[in-house]
Amino acid sequence: MRLKRICRYIRDARNGSTRHLPFDERLQISIDYLYQEKYNKRVSGLIKRSKFRIQDADVASIHYEKREIDRQTLQELATCNYINHRQNVIFQGFTGSGKKYLACALGKEACKQEIRTRYVRLPDLLIERDEATLKPKGVTNLIKKFSNYGLLIIDEWLLDDLLEEDLKFLFEIIERRYDSGSTIYCTQFRKSDWHQRLGGGVHADAIMDRIVHNAVWYDTGQLNMCEHHSFNQQ
Repeated sequence: MRLKRICRYIRDARNGSTRHLPFDERLQISIDYLYQEKYNKRVSGLIKRSKFRIQDADVASIHYEKREIDRQTLQELATCNYINHRQNVIFQGFTGSGKKYLACALGKEACKQEIRTRYVRLPDLLIERDEATLKPKGVTNLIKKFSNYGLLIIDEWLLDDLLEEDLKFLFEIIERRYDSGSTIYCTQFRKSDWHQRLGGGVHADAIMDRIVHNAVWYDTGQLNMCEHHSFNQQ
C-alpha cells in the first residue's frame, strides 16, 4: 500500500466518526480499510477476467431442496482445498441440472482466494485453437495460457465429437496442468462413456489417466433447475 494513500485517509478520518480515537487505532483502521479496498479490487478484476458464464453464481445461493445433491461435499469444495491438492472436479448431470451454476460458483470462491480462474466452453476453446493456428506460435501460446490458470473450468465437456487434432490439443493442456492446477469439467456423460467419447485410442487413455484418478465426481441430481426457476417465477 502506498504511504500517501494511508496518510490521506488518516487526514480525512480526523473529521469523521473515528476522530475521537487515539492515533494508533485510527492508523490501524485506515490500514485495514485500504487493504480491504485493495483486496476487493483484485478479486473484482479476477472475477471479470474469469469470464464466468453465470456472473451472479454464488455458493450461498445454491438451491438444495428436493435436489438430492451432496451438500457436505459441495461446501467442502467451496473451501478450495481441492485446488491446493491439485484435484479435479467433475460435475456430471443432464442438461439443466445446474452444472454450469455450480462450476461458476466454485470459480468465484477461487477468485476470492486470489486464484487465477478461467471459464470456457469446450467448443469456444477449440475455436480459439483454430484462430491461433493463423499466428506464429499461436497454438503454443494458447496452450501455455490455458495451462497457467490455477483453476480452469471447461463447460460442455465431450458434448460434441472430437477430431484427432482436437484430442492432441486438449492432451497438451491437460498434461501441462497435471499436478500444477485444478480443472472443473461440466459434462452430461458418465465416466463409463468417456473413453469412447475421447476416440477410444491412446489419447483417450492418456487424457483419462490424467483426469479421473485424482478427481471429485459430483452428480448434479435429477431436478431440472431451469424448469424449477421458471416455475417459481410464474
